[in-house]
Amino acid sequence: MEPSPEQSPHHAYPDHWEADVVLRDGGTARIRPITTDDAERLVSFYEQVSDESKYYRFFAPYPRLSDRDVHRFTHHDYVDRVGLAVTIGGEFIGTVRYDRINEQGRPASAPADEAEVAFLVQDAHQGRGVASALLEHIAAVARERGIRRFAAEVLPANNKMIKVFRDAGYTQRRSFEDGSVHLTLDLEPTEKSLAVQRGREQRAEARSVQRLLAPGSVAVIGTGRTPGGVGRTVLRNLLAAGFTGRTYAVNRAFDEGLTTLDGVPAHRSLGEIDEQVDLAVIAVPAHRVPEAVADCGEHGVQGLVVLSAGYAERGSAGRELQRELVRQARSYGMRIIGPNAFGIINTAESVRLNASLAPESPARGRIGLFTQSGAIGIALLSGLHRRGAGLSSFISAGNRADVSGNDFLQYSFEDQDTDVALLYLESLGNPRKFTRLARRTAAVKPVVVVKGARHSGTNPPGHAVPVSRIPDATVSALMRQAGVIRVDTVTEMVDAGLLLAGQPLPAGPRVAILGNSESLGLLTYDACLAEGLRPRPPRDLTTAASPQDFKDALAEALADGTCDAVIVTAIPWVGENGEAETGDGEVLAAALHGAAAKSPAKPVAVVHVEIGGLAEALAAASSTAAPRTRPTTLAAQPSGPPAATTAPTPTEPATAEAAGAAGTEEAVEAAAASGTEEADGIERTPGRIPAYPAAERAVRALAEAVKYAQWRRQAATPGKVPEFLDETTDEPGAAALIDALLGATPDPRGRPLTHDEARELLGRYGIPVRPTLPAPDPETAVAAAARLGYPVALKTTAPHLRHRADLGGVRLDLADEDALRRAYGEFTELLGKPAELLPVVQAMAPRGVDTVVRASIDAAAGAILSFGLAGAPSELLGDTAHRLVPATDRDAAELIRSIKAAPVLFGWRGSAPVDTPALEELLLRLSRLVDDHPEVVSVALEPVVVAPQGLTVLGASVRLAPPPPRGDLGPRRLPNY
Repeated sequence: MEPSPEQSPHHAYPDHWEADVVLRDGGTARIRPITTDDAERLVSFYEQVSDESKYYRFFAPYPRLSDRDVHRFTHHDYVDRVGLAVTIGGEFIGTVRYDRINEQGRPASAPADEAEVAFLVQDAHQGRGVASALLEHIAAVARERGIRRFAAEVLPANNKMIKVFRDAGYTQRRSFEDGSVHLTLDLEPTEKSLAVQRGREQRAEARSVQRLLAPGSVAVIGTGRTPGGVGRTVLRNLLAAGFTGRTYAVNRAFDEGLTTLDGVPAHRSLGEIDEQVDLAVIAVPAHRVPEAVADCGEHGVQGLVVLSAGYAERGSAGRELQRELVRQARSYGMRIIGPNAFGIINTAESVRLNASLAPESPARGRIGLFTQSGAIGIALLSGLHRRGAGLSSFISAGNRADVSGNDFLQYSFEDQDTDVALLYLESLGNPRKFTRLARRTAAVKPVVVVKGARHSGTNPPGHAVPVSRIPDATVSALMRQAGVIRVDTVTEMVDAGLLLAGQPLPAGPRVAILGNSESLGLLTYDACLAEGLRPRPPRDLTTAASPQDFKDALAEALADGTCDAVIVTAIPWVGENGEAETGDGEVLAAALHGAAAKSPAKPVAVVHVEIGGLAEALAAASSTAAPRTRPTTLAAQPSGPPAATTAPTPTEPATAEAAGAAGTEEAVEAAAASGTEEADGIERTPGRIPAYPAAERAVRALAEAVKYAQWRRQAATPGKVPEFLDETTDEPGAAALIDALLGATPDPRGRPLTHDEARELLGRYGIPVRPTLPAPDPETAVAAAARLGYPVALKTTAPHLRHRADLGGVRLDLADEDALRRAYGEFTELLGKPAELLPVVQAMAPRGVDTVVRASIDAAAGAILSFGLAGAPSELLGDTAHRLVPATDRDAAELIRSIKAAPVLFGWRGSAPVDTPALEELLLRLSRLVDDHPEVVSVALEPVVVAPQGLTVLGASVRLAPPPPRGDLGPRRLPNY
């Protein structure tokens, strides 16, 4: 909302302070600066505030605002005096204001860094988290304007406001003076304030999705008068699923005499319905959607599912329509699934919602499914249905203009009906937030992701989100770091989801294989080796094996402490007449379930070839079963017999609750470490045993479960940043150097540092770079070598020859002046003139393995640390590992061990192992540098020669630039794409 011309002649309206936020109850509201045009809104707002709230605000009866008050509260300079308002439907529901003051408490200007702050929230909206959201945003505004502290006077009886300040997580001081509580808040964000902010964000966003998936009433707007059409189809599906709430058909074209349609009340508008509707499904042409949204907003609808197409998938004009749709819906406090959505499903017995175009609601199960594609959603629903799997919830978000995969993760984290979250994503609007949420959710239940549009470099039509330029391999590595199970296809996602939802997690990679086909067992054995598992030799039960033989063999394998999982292979029995007997699938399924129910909790998967009824019988056992009570301890297991505690089931309600009460790191640790013991031999609820038509698919799903379980075990004791980094780094000195190098008015494009500048900056963090001396002619080269000491290296710094020993751009081990002069002559004769080559001389480093260490900042994903071997392994084969910054000691250790060429570092083919602890320390120092100083947008250390003792950084390039904005550290806000 733009101000009037007289608003402030010196300070432009700060439109970047505008934000849409999700409140505690899941509704949305808009926060924006107050302008001179808000006088009437302010007066109307104040009239709706109770006398008690007015008294708490002004410490005296204050029935109405004077003209002078209205002028004061609507005229701000946006620097020393700032007011923010929370609006719904364009009307104020809460306000906050700060006034800069000096040490005596009188009005002041900069450099005074304290301000007095005061809030007022309409009584009808108290308890929705309005004041907490306002405090986050006004604190961010104050920090931007150079204010470091807030002072507030609160009456002792105003417990709600005292609680808002107390719970914010800022460092604060409190005193009692002259009958009021005097509070001072330091506005510098703390770990606690950030954890509080993210905890509130999680609960609010989860609640906003829960309101969509569990409405008490649904109106289908655009229901056709005749059978067929999108709206009528959704209405039919709602009724067929047995929705437990009230259902209404709405179409402005209905005849006035029409009162029911398909047995539900029919209305021409929402205004005719005598109750508030919770959810509206909009199925009208795009040009009529704004009218429908306005009708919904004016009648208190809480959320929308927009099936209508014709938005961002149609180009720039449609993208602007989509943005306006989101703005309109949020202005009324509503969230949107869509547009161009397929719909939503909730199979909970208390809801039974199928507000989608899926003709049949899936069975009730423990899998939550989110997809950004209607076609993929149809395929996944069909595939899960064919394999007997049930769902807890389903969201097909279409263009995902509002509700996204991040919101689904927030919901899945605390949804007690979901054990596994499956997501098909085509774009990541906020990768930094996604990895944070995924890591927290993965601590309590598996998250399986398929990423579409991996190699196109653009987002699919309709997805108006920022495009990240980081390679897909990097995205995959970052997901793995966050505990996400990243698979390549939707088939693999279903395969993994079935195993994770129905079976406990494996305690290790040791696999027993048994079955009635030697060939199928060998195929399974080979597949296990290919996936990095440790299979035992297959046990062949022979083709004469009966279901009882399978049961006995499975029970024996499960009881064996030297195996962590079992794969059963089965082919049809062949009768005496040579024909396959396909009617024994149910009998075999019962036998396998019987063995699993009375054995230690280990995952079981079945590979079968055309055994009729087997897959269905295995799936039928618990497709609607409640979650099994299994231990959640994931303590590290030795390669020998497992410890007394066993691997966890994917989720445990108490674990999720405990994780939600803490910050991300604490949640991961608590979720992975909590658990109970369970004695062997106790009969357990039979889990759903997944069946696969090919050995490779079953093994791949099991391998993903093994890697995920290992991540859970490691997450129980998170890595740390070594304390020695604090003692050997000069953060203030580096900050001063960066400020000097960037200058008072830095170029937005940034600037590369010279060799000496880079050496000085890296040296502040204990990263020495071996010096180089320019050698524009042979005499200068000889003088440089004499200064550095022989032996030396002569190399070019020309971009096209840099680090290219294969092209002659590097000459090593030059032992004396004659060798140096000879090499210099060959240099210039073969490669060009010195002015083109830009040669330098550098003292030789101890022999070792050449590696490359990099750090870069992606505007969407954040700072990324990378490692690989120099040359062909990383450049040609892409053998590079990645981790998000800040990296811990565990991250650094995993980073160097996760590349395929890692054996070269550890004594491959009899070579001497290199000093990997020194390499890990270097990674941690570089991570700390880019984390402390976001102005360092790119660092490349190449080559880093790692010797058996120590390492040497021979080359370094550093780029500085004004830091990109960190939206994840600011106040809560919904994205606007």
